[in-house]
Amino acid sequence: MTDTGATEPLTVLVTRPEPGGSATAAALRAAGYVPVLAPCLEIEPLPVALPTLVDGIVIASTQALPGLPPALRAVPLFAVGDATAARARAAGFIDVASAAGTARELAALLGERLAPGARLLLACGAGHSMDLAADLRGRGFRVTRRVVYRSRPARQLDAAAQAALEAGEIDRVMVFSPASARRFVTLITEAGLDGALAGAIAVAISPAAAAPLTRLPFRDIRSAVSPDQDHMITILA
Repeated sequence: MTDTGATEPLTVLVTRPEPGGSATAAALRAAGYVPVLAPCLEIEPLPVALPTLVDGIVIASTQALPGLPPALRAVPLFAVGDATAARARAAGFIDVASAAGTARELAALLGERLAPGARLLLACGAGHSMDLAADLRGRGFRVTRRVVYRSRPARQLDAAAQAALEAGEIDRVMVFSPASARRFVTLITEAGLDGALAGAIAVAISPAAAAPLTRLPFRDIRSAVSPDQDHMITILA
């Protein structure tokens, strides 16, 4: 483990699926960490017909962005947090507003910015954002929820990640969702690598993402005070 002294950077295993995993790796390098990618989910875009006459687009994950066509980039977009908002701007969306990181805060932001009766496109993953849709409808919005992607469990750990685990090089493990956490536990157990985590610390985006990780012998499990990447990075050290 590289956590025994102050001279070597910590090595961080990133379980986030692409394209977010590479973005997290870049942020970690900029902060002085050594990232190792180990996506535990695979994202599959889904073709779907989307409404074009809407007053706002709502996304609770960056994974929804590839499913939004260029024709919608002039429509105001409301993102769950700053990182998602930044990715939306990079994708070409012109008018982007950011909530403070949770679906509840995203719904509140829309309540402040748009009048009841506004037409909203909620782009999300399979099985996601149903509570958000209900919250928005309860506020008087006309919500069209469309599933633009789904996630599938990764079949195995990335070879480089497995090698790093076997060599005892992993100091931290970042987990961005309960689904990723559950799959990570399964992959680690199937590979017989439980013991490789005895000296490592897990950093989860939320308590819900942290819960499945208690099945592994981490030295500590930490949850971000706000569910976003920036707050996760602040508790890595």
